[in-house]
Amino acid sequence: MTRIAIYGAGAIGGYMGALLSDTTAEVTLIARGPHLAAIREKGLTLEMGGESTTRTIAATDNPAEAGEQDFVIIALKAHSVPGVVDAMQPLLGKQTALVTAVNGVPWWYFHGLEGPWRDRRLESVDPGGRQWAGIGPDRAIGCVVYPACDIREPGTVQHIEGNRFILGEPSGEKTERVELLAGLMRDAGFKTLVKSRIRDDIWVKLWGNLCFNPVSALTGATLEQIGTNPDTRALCRAMMIEAQAIGEKLGVRFAVDVDKRINGATAVGAHRTSMLQDQDQGRPMEIDALVTAVQELGRIVEQPTPTLDAVLALIQQKAELAGLYKR
Repeated sequence: MTRIAIYGAGAIGGYMGALLSDTTAEVTLIARGPHLAAIREKGLTLEMGGESTTRTIAATDNPAEAGEQDFVIIALKAHSVPGVVDAMQPLLGKQTALVTAVNGVPWWYFHGLEGPWRDRRLESVDPGGRQWAGIGPDRAIGCVVYPACDIREPGTVQHIEGNRFILGEPSGEKTERVELLAGLMRDAGFKTLVKSRIRDDIWVKLWGNLCFNPVSALTGATLEQIGTNPDTRALCRAMMIEAQAIGEKLGVRFAVDVDKRINGATAVGAHRTSMLQDQDQGRPMEIDALVTAVQELGRIVEQPTPTLDAVLALIQQKAELAGLYKR
């Protein structure tokens, strides 16, 4: 039996854990606080497609209780991960794979990447190389998350839209472990693709997040409002052009052009980005993985990012003054 721990069983993690528990996998949720208490008392409830179903799934805030796993799926915000590296050690056996279902630039980005920056660490997302040393890049499997979910109340996750996940080894190989995980995810009902160039897919999602998220948090605007206002659209476009130049220097192939990507985000409609939602609810804001890391990549490849730098300075200061961000 394949053992899977979901570290961070919030909205996306709870959605994944609920449906994976319907497969042959043995699933454990790592959660905390009222959400954990509710799952332990009443089970995990998933609201999806107009139906509400409840599953009894093992849940704990102590990874040592779960023991070694075949896969650990990290579904935390990126800035939370370095702080749990020590706590997750009991989950990691010799063959355990770690799946980064996290937005933004992953800490393992340069692992095995051909070129002059091979195995370089990214300070903005992995301060002091804590994840690189404490987890190890050989464990990493990339994961791009497209579904949207929310926690309705402790113990209840609401699926809003989407069921697509993209997996990929940093090396590009179709390994036995990534195919095993993809098969289980398909059995769970997720549309799951395994890609040989996972960094390309990471950039396609990051491309929109790096501009729409901070601009929305600065203005309070929805995706639709940002994309249809000529001035904020032009601002996002300029940031994306700068980012594309960085990505291409790193060998990334962009499958869509910048205007098509903006139009796709705008078409989502009156959606408030995750950064804006975090700001509104007084939660720490995911700035570094989505924006600061792109700036760091730009400096590594010597690509100027004047527009991104200006927007980053504004959102960092705004979040810092609100107590929602620490440099």
